[in-house]
Amino acid sequence: MRIWFKSWKDNHMLHDYVVEDDSEETRTHKIFAAVDKASYEFDTSKPVWLDSTIREFKRHGKARFTQDNFVDEIPFDYLEIHVLEED
Repeated sequence: MRIWFKSWKDNHMLHDYVVEDDSEETRTHKIFAAVDKASYEFDTSKPVWLDSTIREFKRHGKARFTQDNFVDEIPFDYLEIHVLEED
């Protein structure tokens, strides 16, 4: 599985990061582990999965984490997650 994370500010991509996971874990575990790695890479707290975020991710394989998804202030407008490739 490959998951692409991008941080955006004022319609410009600030930083991107791809997580690859070839483990035998479930899809959900892989996604949560990737979010943990991306949070570390972007030096921010882990986002909270709101119901609307979960619905968007299930429907499209991608979602946006805005300030509402974070406890701390974030240095970007939103963090986008996009599943590029599944096992």
